[in-house]
Amino acid sequence: MSDRARERTGSHPPAGAPARTADPWGPGARTRISEALRAGAAPTPPLFARAPKAWQRALPYLVTGVFVVALLPTTISVLTNDYGMDGGWAGAFAVAQTVPLLLAVTRALPAWLLVLVADTAGAVPLALADEVAGHPWPWTPMAIVGYLVLMACLGLRESVRTLVGVWLATGVVGAVLGFFQPRHTMNSAALLFVLAGVVLALTGALRGLGDARRRIAEQEVISEAERSRRTLLEERARIARELHDVVAHHMSVITVQADSAPYRLPGMPEPVQQEFAAIAAGARESLAEMRRLLSVLRAPDGAGPADGPGGGDGAAAGERAPQPGIGRLQQLVEATVRAGQPVELSLAAGAAQAAPPAADLSAYRIVQEALANVVRHAPGAPTRVSVTADEDEVLVLVVNGPADREALVEPRGPGTGHGLVGMRERVRLTGGTLDTGPLPDGGFRVAARLPVRGGDGTAAGCEANETYEERS
Repeated sequence: MSDRARERTGSHPPAGAPARTADPWGPGARTRISEALRAGAAPTPPLFARAPKAWQRALPYLVTGVFVVALLPTTISVLTNDYGMDGGWAGAFAVAQTVPLLLAVTRALPAWLLVLVADTAGAVPLALADEVAGHPWPWTPMAIVGYLVLMACLGLRESVRTLVGVWLATGVVGAVLGFFQPRHTMNSAALLFVLAGVVLALTGALRGLGDARRRIAEQEVISEAERSRRTLLEERARIARELHDVVAHHMSVITVQADSAPYRLPGMPEPVQQEFAAIAAGARESLAEMRRLLSVLRAPDGAGPADGPGGGDGAAAGERAPQPGIGRLQQLVEATVRAGQPVELSLAAGAAQAAPPAADLSAYRIVQEALANVVRHAPGAPTRVSVTADEDEVLVLVVNGPADREALVEPRGPGTGHGLVGMRERVRLTGGTLDTGPLPDGGFRVAARLPVRGGDGTAAGCEANETYEERS
């Protein structure tokens, strides 16, 4: 029964049988190395393949090429002159020990196996050479240098388990060859074993550090994308709650008008009264459905942003108040001025009456978020707010100059990310356009166009609400 079968069945050799020598690499180590060799035989991305510059990607090829060009003639010369090896054999072993270094850039494990076999095979004739006495054996100085270059390539590519296996294999081969060491030679197996371990440890640590930095960068990208997505969903939920309040007002008016129609218009025919009753019932059912939707969208504590240059509607009691609009921009600007920010407001006459509820609310929120960004990022900068409206669209413009150097301090806290995201989402849901960006003088502009009515004459806010409901 084989050892593997005994491991599976739990059987043991009979008493008195000679004990098998334990695997010096640990159970399964040879299998792992063979699997790693098979995986390494396939072409892999070269070293530094992810480097941003071309010269950095070409650097591994250049370094290995320089070592091959330098070690090949040196190895032939040393083997011929110092060890007394025949010139033909010296050239063959020099090629076998140095040329595989070129494979280390893309196939590090097969290159290591070729070099290890070539170095081991070259140690045999060196042991029989006439002038080997007084020289390093079994590894020549050139073989040690080339092997260390190979260890560096392995350390920058392979896993820790593979590196440990390679290091132990190097030590085992050197220890076995030590039993056949010629007299009066310097054993270089221990030197190579120690130097190979140091190089593998250093390059492996560098590889681990690079992998850790890359994972951190990838995680930061993922976190930023997730944060942006969460911010967008939160802003959509906030917009949906506000649109609910706008639509609920109109539905409540419809319900009251339909219920009071028979009393306001006496003598109404019975079919007409039934029609009004059906309209009122449908409106009440729609209100109930919207309240159920709002209970899902509303935060558990019912809290919303505070009213002001950096907030929203206050606590739960504030959410029961009417939604703000263009008519409250004067109060918003006054609050911002009291906070120390110079702001001028230019409000066209009749703009509040011309804007439908959704555009009215969106214009207020855009100005609110724009002023909040100015207070946070450009304190003391002169700011101008302009709102105009006609029968087709509402135009909102917020422009600030460069920040006052004397008033410029560290930001009051990290931004929530809701500012520009919320503006874009509101403008998109109302079918308008938004233009934001820095100005040449160091200031910033926010320009929004909010359509008043859609192509079929319906209010743009209702269309935006329907679009949001469909996409939700």
